[in-house]
Amino acid sequence: MIEMTKRERVRAAILGEPVDRAPASLWGHDFLREWSNDELVGATCEQYETYDWDFIKINPRWSMFPEAWGAVYSPPSDQSNPTMVSSALEELDELHDVVSVHAERGVLGEHIESTRLVVERTRGEVDVVQTVFSPMATLGLMFGHPRAFKQAAREAPAAVHAAIARITDTIIHYSRANMNAGASGVFYAPLQWASYANSTAEFYREFGRPYDMQVLDAIRDAEFNILHVCFTNNMLADVLDYPVHAFNWDDRDETNSGLADIWSQTDKAVMGGVSRSGLGELNADEIRAQASQAAGVANTRVFVTGGCSIPPHTPHENRAAVAAGARGN
Repeated sequence: MIEMTKRERVRAAILGEPVDRAPASLWGHDFLREWSNDELVGATCEQYETYDWDFIKINPRWSMFPEAWGAVYSPPSDQSNPTMVSSALEELDELHDVVSVHAERGVLGEHIESTRLVVERTRGEVDVVQTVFSPMATLGLMFGHPRAFKQAAREAPAAVHAAIARITDTIIHYSRANMNAGASGVFYAPLQWASYANSTAEFYREFGRPYDMQVLDAIRDAEFNILHVCFTNNMLADVLDYPVHAFNWDDRDETNSGLADIWSQTDKAVMGGVSRSGLGELNADEIRAQASQAAGVANTRVFVTGGCSIPPHTPHENRAAVAAGARGN
């Protein structure tokens, strides 16, 4: 088969058409550089240019969504999560004060600009997707701890729903603004909530799914929307009807479904195959074997990626091994 461009390869994989090889990419936090928009763009593009990835998933500042509603974090001094100084919500009564914020100002506006700059630097040759946390996940982060969010949902469910609804409005506008800035779509993440390790199916159906569908329905015209389901014991089987182009999860975790299993259950693309934890622990030959195995699941609708954001300490050799394994090298 004639070698495809990156965009041709991604589109064919999404549509279930034959590809010259499986598209591949990795993404992860650089906790020290993501506090500056210029540095975030630089770190993102440097990884793309070094490994020649087939698409770019921007990993924004981890704390950006709760920050947009007033949470305060101190930047880390090493490659670890920032420290929360104060949460956006302290008391249940404050739920009534949660409003829709301007999606193109403040920290959200900064990250829309990062999308524009990455698209500009890569000259439109590659699909760029921006990360979006779900409304439920965002409200959970605003409380600062999952237990506080669960308590609020038990004690004041109507107020929680109203707050999530207002957050949903902002998330929709933010998602569309990123596409206006050149993004091909979003990497939509409910974080820990679509996992039986942290939630229940009933809880997620009430506080997660309705708002997920509002966001995803509002951006159906995007070319490349990805649903990322986090953590162990995930609820991927319950969200396979979501209107996205691809599903990403940690298929190497023994509590989650494998890549081939989900591939057989959906007409959407599957994305994974490389152990997130293994990227920091295994050697390059082992990582290359995982990538090669993932690429061999099927001749289309398969993307070779990590199961989540890769560890910051992932060695260069292991990152390169993902690219080599996906490309049959």
